[in-house]
Amino acid sequence: MAKNIQAIRGMNDCLPKQTPAWQFVEKHLRQTIASYGYQEIRTPIVESTDLFKRSIGEVTDIVEKEMYTFDDRNGDSLTLRPEGTACAVRAGIQHGLLYNQQQRLWYMGPMFRHERPQKGRYRQFHQFGAEVYGLAGPDIDVEMIMIGARLWKAFGIADKVTLQINSLGSSEARAAYKEVLVEYLKARYEQLDEDSQRRLSSNPLRVLDSKNPQVQAAIADAPKLIDHLDEDSKAHFSIICERLDALGIQYEVNSNLVRGLDYYNRTVFEWVTDLLGAQGTICAGGRYDGLVSQLGGSETPSVGFAMGIERLVLLIEAINPEVSEQPGADIYVTALGDKAQASVMSICEKLRTALPAHKIQMHCGGGNFKKQMKRADASGASIAILLGDDEIDSGMLSVKYLREAREQESMSIEALGSMLAV
Repeated sequence: MAKNIQAIRGMNDCLPKQTPAWQFVEKHLRQTIASYGYQEIRTPIVESTDLFKRSIGEVTDIVEKEMYTFDDRNGDSLTLRPEGTACAVRAGIQHGLLYNQQQRLWYMGPMFRHERPQKGRYRQFHQFGAEVYGLAGPDIDVEMIMIGARLWKAFGIADKVTLQINSLGSSEARAAYKEVLVEYLKARYEQLDEDSQRRLSSNPLRVLDSKNPQVQAAIADAPKLIDHLDEDSKAHFSIICERLDALGIQYEVNSNLVRGLDYYNRTVFEWVTDLLGAQGTICAGGRYDGLVSQLGGSETPSVGFAMGIERLVLLIEAINPEVSEQPGADIYVTALGDKAQASVMSICEKLRTALPAHKIQMHCGGGNFKKQMKRADASGASIAILLGDDEIDSGMLSVKYLREAREQESMSIEALGSMLAV
């Protein structure tokens, strides 16, 4: 007997009982981002490895340990995309979308990182993201945050998430701050874990983002980046805080928030929750004004965010389990008798034309009335259409209500359409 083939660890199937929650999330993501005037961009899941080395940074965990990289038959090094921003920038440069233009873009799809699988973190995961190019002011940074705030309301989780914001300042201010931070950390070298000791020489800001309690204790009194900002970045950040206050969007200034990718500058933000354990960040983003030029384009102010759909689904299901309980059908059509069985397909097509917003499932496989009604009930439909030879002769439908205490009715397709359209 052949051995069963299993899915690759950390790359999960999404089964029919799980997809309603995903569809709920995806529907609101599309509707909300469209309401802000953003346009969709779709990029390949495989890109040149150099794209991510140059954008994310060669000394980040993603590039050093997590990317799925391989050589193709021509010897070119390719990588399954670990994130979407670099892909969007590459596409924008390649197709001339960014030079002296303003673009508001969004994307959604699978990403890949070779991490240790755990709740809310997988090796194939899905992200929704938005990127804006050509706008340098703090107003667009605030719009990025506003989109998140509106989404949480649509998902019913607004009271379960918290906004954290910070500013990384200019590259020059950050470089000067790194020297101060490294001096502080070297004096506490023995208190740092192995990862933080390694980052001390390669990416010291990431030490501030450590989740290790021992490291957190060591950096509790570390110099704050926000106290070393250049004047322009201070003014930029101050306006963001003022606008958020005016909008009634609550936030916390987290001076240790640095984000894990090298390309960020000035504004960074995260929406976090305490309902998902260690994987509490559900949306993160910020400004990355130098990335377009870093990848070969012209200097272009840029800002964006991304959110993990798996984490969103987990959070929404924890708060509102009913999201996953959508029925497989709205209307179930049965057929008994030769005339009914010969006509049922054409009648179902007429119903789908008259009721395009409804899911209409036709009984297949024969069986007596009891068997067909059992299937109708199992489908989750609220209405069963009972077709027999009498109905075919009269041109009427027998409508049975499966979830309400109502008498069975006889009506035309047009009358059914009018009733359900109300």
